[in-house]
Amino acid sequence: MEIGVPKENKDQEFRVGLSPSSVRVLRENGHSIFVETQAGNGAGFSDNDYRSAGAEIVPTSETAWNRELVVKVKEPLTSEYKFLQKGQILFTYLHLAADRKLTEHLIDCGTCAIAYETVEQPGANRLPLLTPMSVIAGRLAVQFGARFLERQQGGRGVLLGGVPGVKPGKVVILGGGVVGTEAAKIAVGVGASVQILDVSVERLSYLETLFGSRVQLLYSNSAHIEAAVIEADLLIGAVLVLGRRAPILVSRKLVKQMRPGSVIVDVAVDQGGCIETLHPTSHTNPVYIEEGVVHYGVPNMPGAVPWTATQALNNSTLPYVVQLANLGILALEVNPALAKGVNVQDHRLVHPAVQEVFPDLVS
Repeated sequence: MEIGVPKENKDQEFRVGLSPSSVRVLRENGHSIFVETQAGNGAGFSDNDYRSAGAEIVPTSETAWNRELVVKVKEPLTSEYKFLQKGQILFTYLHLAADRKLTEHLIDCGTCAIAYETVEQPGANRLPLLTPMSVIAGRLAVQFGARFLERQQGGRGVLLGGVPGVKPGKVVILGGGVVGTEAAKIAVGVGASVQILDVSVERLSYLETLFGSRVQLLYSNSAHIEAAVIEADLLIGAVLVLGRRAPILVSRKLVKQMRPGSVIVDVAVDQGGCIETLHPTSHTNPVYIEEGVVHYGVPNMPGAVPWTATQALNNSTLPYVVQLANLGILALEVNPALAKGVNVQDHRLVHPAVQEVFPDLVS
């Protein structure tokens, strides 16, 4: 099969769909890989690295896109819609619940669109291709939050770890899944005071075994959220509802009650976000101030660490890419987890969660 790897065009997105080591594995399976020139530069992979692994370097996005299987990292931008075609398999993060325009175009063009974030291992409620980037995003959330708490960056001037004689900063995390857990690990590690709120008592019990008394674990309801958010120096949105828009948990009214210079980092922004006042930003312009609070809403946070993120992503995606390359669309019949990743196929919106978001697009 011919596999295309276009260069990512999202603002400062330096990850790449396939690493040279992944290309080598695919070549050993008899496939032809076409990598757009400089696609891997930002992640530390040169065109020569790809040539050595057996890829052909192509000069334009169009020549990389014009393949049976296209492997990317982020969703196609408007400028790339013209490359989508019937009979093509697109394998990437899509987050369609927050992007009606892309959803409509995928339906119209007939591409088989498989989303990393909805590939789900049956019976285990595990998201193997979302997890590695969630781990990175959770860890980065505290790293970025700490930076923007600095006074020179517009923040309150709080050191999360505090110092002897001065209390540490308070980190409040909405959601105790992978993102929330990883954020808590880093926050605890730097010495912050940490609270996690989650609606699953079972998950809270697991987190207690992980953190013990180092993290305050609260059942997520409106009263607990209000009390925690008002006192937060750093508020992290880590809510995930598979395939759907994230629910709004923090209203503008509540944001107004936060201390001036506090920071919000909403990792759920690529699924619509869980903070009413937060909208998507970019690595070039990552923050803005609203209601006196610093808001960070970069939807491709792991793009800041592309060398790490590309390899972590490939470690998880490669077995699925190999299966798609070997079997084509038949891979969906062989692998139920991969089949659950299909969002759009044969001009139809097929993923149940995304159908609930756009019921008028269901044929």
